[in-house]
Parts: sequence; C-alpha cells; structure tokens
Amino acid sequence: MASRLLSVENLRVQYGRFLAVDNISFALSGGDLLGLIGPNGAGKTTTLRAIAGLTPPSTGRIDVMGYDPGKHVTDFGRHLGFAPDGPQAYDTLTVEDFLRFIGRAYRVSREMLEERIDHWLEALWLSEKRKAKVSSLSKGMRQRLTVARTLLPDPHVILLDEPAGGLDPAGRIQFRRLLASLRDQGKAIIVSSHILADLAEYCTHIAIVERGRFLSFGTVAQVAGAGGETRSNYRIGFAHRVGDLNQRLAMIGELNLISSDPEAIVVEWDTDRERAAELLAKLINAGLPVAEFRALRPDLEQAYLRSGIGQVD
Repeated sequence: MASRLLSVENLRVQYGRFLAVDNISFALSGGDLLGLIGPNGAGKTTTLRAIAGLTPPSTGRIDVMGYDPGKHVTDFGRHLGFAPDGPQAYDTLTVEDFLRFIGRAYRVSREMLEERIDHWLEALWLSEKRKAKVSSLSKGMRQRLTVARTLLPDPHVILLDEPAGGLDPAGRIQFRRLLASLRDQGKAIIVSSHILADLAEYCTHIAIVERGRFLSFGTVAQVAGAGGETRSNYRIGFAHRVGDLNQRLAMIGELNLISSDPEAIVVEWDTDRERAAELLAKLINAGLPVAEFRALRPDLEQAYLRSGIGQVD
C-alpha cells in the first residue's frame, strides 16, 4: 500500500472578510495525482500556496511527510516542489546556470547536480537552450524551465499551477507523459489546470473548486459520475456500414443503445471486464463487423457543467 505523503485537514485561508479557502480536507499517497479545476478566484492557487508554505493558513493543518510548512521550513522544503503560474527567474543567467543556482540552494552535490540538469533539460525539451539567457525564452519555455527548477531537487510532493500554460499541442502531449511518469514513480502531485481533457488523461483524482470549497472530490471516475456504478458506455465501431443494425442488436438483448449510425454505436453495458468481454463476443456472434471496441472515459467536462459553475478559467 502506498504511503501517505500529504495531508490537509480543515484548511482555511482568510484575508480580512474574504474567505479564500473554506475548510478543505484531503490526503494524497504516493502515486496519487490530483487535478484542481474551477473558475477564477475559486481558491486553487491559494490552496497550493498554503500547502507550499507561502501563504499562512488561518486555521487547519498541513502535513508533508511529517513536516509542517509553518514550523519545519528547511526540512519541509526538501520534500516539496512548487511551480507557480507566471514563473519568475533570473533573466540575466543562462538556463543551465539558473538550474545550477537552484541545485546549490538545495545543496545537491556537484556531480549529481550536473547529471540532474542534463536529465531535466532533456526531459523538458530545453537541451538546445541550455546556453541561452532566461530573458530570451518564450512563455512556454519559461514554463518548462520552472517545472525543471521544481523537479531538480527530486521532491516527493509536487505542486504545479497551470503548468501547461503556453505549451503548444506537441508540448502538452509530452507534458502529459512526463506527469504520468512522475505519478508512476510514486510522487504525490497536484495540478491546477483548465484543460480538462488533459486532466482526464493523467489524473487519479479530481477536485472541483468554487468559492474556496471542494464541490466534488474523488477519483476521476467518481467525480465524472461513474464511481460505484455498475454500468459504463462503450463505443463499437464497424469495419463497414451495417444495413440491418437494429435487427442484429435485437439478437443480443439487455443492451441499452445510447446512439447509433450505420458505422458505429454507443451502448450502455456492465462495467465489469468479464461482462465487457461477453458483450464483444455477442456482437461478433451477431455477425457485426466489429473493428473498434472501447469503454468511454468518464467525461470531466460534463461533470464540471453539472456542478453548476459557469466557466473554467
């Protein structure tokens, strides 16, 4: 069982009369990747800053691997990395010198530091920019450099605020793979993002945030409305048009047809994998030319709209 790396209990952050974070609690273990979604001013960034020790909580408790960010600043900082939106860096330094500065601040050994710099420059597609001044980087490259800076000390808990901002489509694909790799290494990660399709790809958990509260929190399937359900939707594509589709589907029985056209259908069926295999066999036995069969991923966009929030930032 994965060990718990982060606990947040009854966290409140208040500025005068304004309550930015309103009594939220959750815990993450190694391999958990939580996506925060919500409108502007929902409290996502304030939550991340409080966990990072940059914004003091009004009440509540934060624990990162046994350390309180308000009491154990030095020890706590070795275990947590935070990449803010709108990153700051020393413009007059080269990319590699900036990372050296960060590594030495975290007391990474000289030999290990050079190895890590090489690794993260390559992993974040910045190798060709290692001698370039930070001031010459595009917004997307500066965002990647901020992520490299955050990951360089090898933290166990990683907080990323809009990390895909400024990335082109190819960069977003590479970034999804990077986050999935970090998740699989046993890191605990929180990502604030408005790109819901990306979050569905790599997150294990989702929180929908509004006015400082978690309107919904759970696994992606739970938040998207599939948690605990025994039925799922499946898309079945055909190799060619099927003229007598309805007659063939009638041979299967107990099948709830969601949508159809001559070349593909979406049906509701049991979530259980053994039962899914039975459905595939029934389709083939009915003489249908099945070329595609897949369970549809829970739809975060629909879950977000059902929550009643009008926009994603």
